[in-house]
Amino acid sequence: MEGEIINRVANSKLQVIDLEDYYPVGTRSEIDISQWLMEGIVLVESRFRESLKSTDFTAFKDHYVAVNCSTDAIIPQWAWMLIQIELTRIAKIVILGSLEDLEAALYMPIIDQIDLGPFRDMPVIVKGCSNKPVPVAAYMKITERLQDVAKSVMYGEACSAVPVYKKKK
Repeated sequence: MEGEIINRVANSKLQVIDLEDYYPVGTRSEIDISQWLMEGIVLVESRFRESLKSTDFTAFKDHYVAVNCSTDAIIPQWAWMLIQIELTRIAKIVILGSLEDLEAALYMPIIDQIDLGPFRDMPVIVKGCSNKPVPVAAYMKITERLQDVAKSVMYGEACSAVPVYKKKK
């Protein structure tokens, strides 16, 4: 039919993977330990231990938790270990780092488990512009995995995809 609009994307072999579909549901929390340091910078062991004892860590029940220090304080390794002791069996996951580091830590095992069979020898678009905080590390990891199976990898949307990888012939 003349003038008929044909959706060439829908009729193509193009596969889309949206990392937002794999977003791990759950509450994210961040603990900045500078609040337990003298003037935010000096760790006094007795004061630090007392601060940990007086903190209600059950508020982090089933949370994904990022623990960090926003100041330039020198924090001994045992201090991080004490925090982990408090959060073990309360939080789902505890990492040392920022909320972005936390998102990356959550995504890595998920991306490792994605069945890439449907993408074998296919052109693939890794969808961009998500509404959820998909970390850059997740895009890097899926690209690493797709390189071994996909014919090509692009980023964005079908109407404006940026070529990222093309398998050598």
